Amino acid sequence: MQQIVLILSLFLVLSSCKNEKKINTDSLKNGKQISALPYFNTADFTPQWNTPIHKIPSFSFLDQNGDTITNATYKGHIYVANFFFTICPGICPKLTENMSSLQEVYQNDDAIMLLSHTVMPWVDTVEELKKYSRIKNVDAKKWHLVTGDKTELYTIARDGYFADDDFTKTTDVDDFIHTENFILVDKSGYIRGVYNGTIALDIKRLIRHIDILKNEDF
Repeated sequence: MQQIVLILSLFLVLSSCKNEKKINTDSLKNGKQISALPYFNTADFTPQWNTPIHKIPSFSFLDQNGDTITNATYKGHIYVANFFFTICPGICPKLTENMSSLQEVYQNDDAIMLLSHTVMPWVDTVEELKKYSRIKNVDAKKWHLVTGDKTELYTIARDGYFADDDFTKTTDVDDFIHTENFILVDKSGYIRGVYNGTIALDIKRLIRHIDILKNEDF
């Protein structure tokens, strides 16, 4: 029985650390070994080490307060992005719950921000996002819920964040986008991590990776 528990524990540790890469033991900070994160440049999310190629493209949307949100809003910030819609009865409540938990963790950390894009802009107007943000206690200084033109939202989802559940599918703009992924973006606009936003273990891994990025030199 003890052997089974040990094997399961080892499996969980290895699974939760699959996207981490240890720096050489001579790379120390405060006497402790630190980790580095890969870059994700393609839709299959193959990690590439020390190869920053793909940046989040330029975007411009309106948030729950009607303010224009662009790349400049997040310049110099680490942020977590996801996709949702307010009337979603499936995974969205869990995604929003976990984004809320991140908001709480980094409540007093101005370096970390959050960004949620609606995939149903014909429903999620600025007014609807405002109502939703009040219900979910969204801090507008840290967490922007954005809406805008459907084509632009779907383009940034596919071409920017690789947000389709199946990256081999056609990119017909009429295909509905829905994904459980949380995307970790560094201060320079590069994707550094992909996580299942419905799984508690992945949220813990995301928090650990954010701490790694905070110690990274840009």
